[in-house]
Amino acid sequence: MLQPTKGRHRIKKRLDWHALLLAGAVIAHTLCPSLSHRAAPLASRLTKGPRTDMAEAVVKAIKRLGFPYETQDPFLFCVYHKDDYPAGDDKMQAPRQGNGADFDWSQPYRMYHGERIPGFPQHPHRGFETLTTTLEGRVDHTDSMGCGGRYGDGDLQWMTAGSGIVHGEMFPLVHRDRPNPLKLFQIWLNLPAKHKMVAPAFVMHWSERIPKVQSQGSSVTVFAGEFQGATGLPPPPNSWAADPANDVAVWHIALDAGKSITLPASKIGAQANRSLYLTNGAGVEVGSRAMEKGFFAELRADKTAEIKAGSAGKVELLLLQGRPIGEPIAQHGPFVMNTQAEIRQAFSDYQKTQFGGWPWPQDAMVFPREKGRFALFDGKEEVPEDSKS
Repeated sequence: MLQPTKGRHRIKKRLDWHALLLAGAVIAHTLCPSLSHRAAPLASRLTKGPRTDMAEAVVKAIKRLGFPYETQDPFLFCVYHKDDYPAGDDKMQAPRQGNGADFDWSQPYRMYHGERIPGFPQHPHRGFETLTTTLEGRVDHTDSMGCGGRYGDGDLQWMTAGSGIVHGEMFPLVHRDRPNPLKLFQIWLNLPAKHKMVAPAFVMHWSERIPKVQSQGSSVTVFAGEFQGATGLPPPPNSWAADPANDVAVWHIALDAGKSITLPASKIGAQANRSLYLTNGAGVEVGSRAMEKGFFAELRADKTAEIKAGSAGKVELLLLQGRPIGEPIAQHGPFVMNTQAEIRQAFSDYQKTQFGGWPWPQDAMVFPREKGRFALFDGKEEVPEDSKS
């Protein structure tokens, strides 16, 4: 079993990369939310369908998708990664080399901050949580606590950055004889002020245990929250989602052409924020209002909402819901706090401590090709109960 190396490393070749990161430049997508706000009036003009009383009662707004997705409190950030990676070489590498910040969505795939293996080499976080909800492909995780793992194909990794953690997320091309497609959502969930400096933690939810509600022509994967009696697996203990009173929900919804599903009202009614993103497919009807590809809807959470796929083919959607935290947000790159003074302190702490240092031999750490899905916690390795793949 591959373990972290003894001691802590400050790898010199990545100092320039870290400097860019802390300047907020390498997380290029944090600069983009304003684009989706500016596009909102255009979205209203482009969406079709009658604005009936029912539609007005359910749909608060329909907006154009940006990069990253525009989110509502308690969520901070959401990106949909869809990359058609080709077969890998003997080192699980892509055919081309990345440029250090490859986010070109006109290409079949992106290298992101990776060189020959796509992904995100080690970088710090403080003050929030990351949910990496996978649909297809493999992700290799390593962090400054010495935890690691390989997961994907429906697994969820939920990490509380809390007081500070350094982690890496790489996408090794494990298959040499066929393509390595990747589909996942990276979601940032905020922490309230009282929990921003809790100890870091993470849990791995294997796809075999994640609840799915299926009927003829429809499927809902319950990554968090509850849908039709199916309850998501427990989040980390200090998560905003750990309190049922906050009614946090993360659902992936798939509908065949012409099929429909009814979203129940939130348990806390209008106190929750709710967003519905059309991530794949030509279009849907939401409460009798049409929503085309490239758009998302902000919904009233105190109303049920019928979602119907169009006749053009299968659609996929992501729902994010939760009680807003309602606190000031100060963000710079990978740090999310409540004040600018706390952001400055985060910079200082990271520069002094590296949030514990990096215990792995490479910044862009990947595990051997033959490793299946696994998670390493406190030196102990676990694998999915019902799968050794």
